[in-house]
Amino acid sequence: MTQQPHEILFRTLADPTRRGIFERLCREGEQTVVALTARAGVSQPAVSKHLGVLKQAGLVRDRQEGRRTHYSARIDALAPLTDWTKRMTGFWQSRFDDLEDLLKRMDQ
Repeated sequence: MTQQPHEILFRTLADPTRRGIFERLCREGEQTVVALTARAGVSQPAVSKHLGVLKQAGLVRDRQEGRRTHYSARIDALAPLTDWTKRMTGFWQSRFDDLEDLLKRMDQ
């Protein structure tokens, strides 16, 4: 069974450490593994593993500079979540509209 892009992103960002790393890259821009590890609260190997998962999901990109790898967020990769949220908003809005109509009819 093939997973939808939004499902992959939800699963990837469900981990609080991974989500924190991604948020930090979004807010603060490109960073090395060393810089990310200093504030992640987990070991360097764990940060590297989380970055690998984020990269596989398309949420980060890496750039080599000598012996250091720099990571940056790919904000555009969140588009499937934005699309899903819009669809769900439309779905629920129509449900609430239907409920409101029912309640008005019941009050009459």
